[in-house]
Amino acid sequence: MVLVCSPTSIDNEICNIWPETQTVAEVVPARAREFLTQAIASLSAPAGAVMLSASAVDAMLKDKGYRDGSLCSRIDQAATAHLITPEMAMWAHEIRLDANDQRHADETSALPNEADAQKSIDFVKTLAQFLYVLPASVERGRTS
Repeated sequence: MVLVCSPTSIDNEICNIWPETQTVAEVVPARAREFLTQAIASLSAPAGAVMLSASAVDAMLKDKGYRDGSLCSRIDQAATAHLITPEMAMWAHEIRLDANDQRHADETSALPNEADAQKSIDFVKTLAQFLYVLPASVERGRTS
């Protein structure tokens, strides 16, 4: 269900939408942005959203030059190089492992629910903010 609000008449522009739509900033590289956009769109299919979230993390790290090895090693390399904080690396590893459980159809792991998928999406959005949105905002602020 979607609820919208428009002041006084149906001819006016929509001023509010519930639930709020989730968007991905244009400064996020295209491949990572597409994976994250698809993860958001597939929230009702949590296993898919979790795997797409991990793919978005992978795409961001590759964009930042971390291309060798596995996603596990790329996360560790990014943390060692201080591209991400140690806490962000721990959260990235959680997302990676959650996605691995789904990709490998691990029978001992529970299927994710929408809250699990949203947690993965929240991390990827935070990572995108940290790696792309905030630096772009700072650059705009410094040049204006």
